[in-house]
Amino acid sequence: MATPRPVLIIDDEAAVRDTLLDQLAIDGEFTPVAAESAAAADRLLALEESRFDAILLDIGLPDCDGREYCARLRKAGVSVPIIMLTGAGAEQDVVRGLDSGANDYIAKPFRLNELLARLRAQLWVFDNSEHAVFTVGPYLFRPASKQLVESGRNRKIRLTEKEAAILKYLYRAAGKPVPRQTLLNEVWGYNSAVTTHTLETHIYRLRQKIEPDPNDTRLLLTEGGGYRLDARVTEPA
Repeated sequence: MATPRPVLIIDDEAAVRDTLLDQLAIDGEFTPVAAESAAAADRLLALEESRFDAILLDIGLPDCDGREYCARLRKAGVSVPIIMLTGAGAEQDVVRGLDSGANDYIAKPFRLNELLARLRAQLWVFDNSEHAVFTVGPYLFRPASKQLVESGRNRKIRLTEKEAAILKYLYRAAGKPVPRQTLLNEVWGYNSAVTTHTLETHIYRLRQKIEPDPNDTRLLLTEGGGYRLDARVTEPA
């Protein structure tokens, strides 16, 4: 099973927040967190360990207009998909929401299955776009271009397709160990000809590229019968 995707819900209606928290978490596909206002969302986004793959944003927040908040998030560099939720369905409201930087727009009352389908679609598009940039240790990781950029040393590291897929999946695991067989299935598919030796070879080559000292691994760790990415490491010990 894939690692749950963290989603931030920003809505001042307790009933909507509770429904989305329950429904998004029900099958383990998402890990939802809720905020009742823009200020509460700012506090969550400011946390050092904070990471959200998508945002569901109500247009009518108690402390600001959701469209203005969306524009502020974009200006601050937030690039993840933002889906706006609102009771306003007029065309001009849709246009204003999209112009503020939202990826999609769904009017209340919405059908949950439709919302989930749109959320999955936006995540897929984002994951495969040039806008998807993740911080991995001292690097900025761009999965679409299969590239790591270490700005401190003005260095770029090219990855193979499989190396990028391994790194992306481990990043999605949010610091938790991923069993070898899970990585094999996710990166290579259910191919009986591919063995754990193939994975270990790719891990070895990936470490040679990204570890400051490949003999003292600090980013890509062997743990729990698999591998774990410690994306917080920024410098060698």
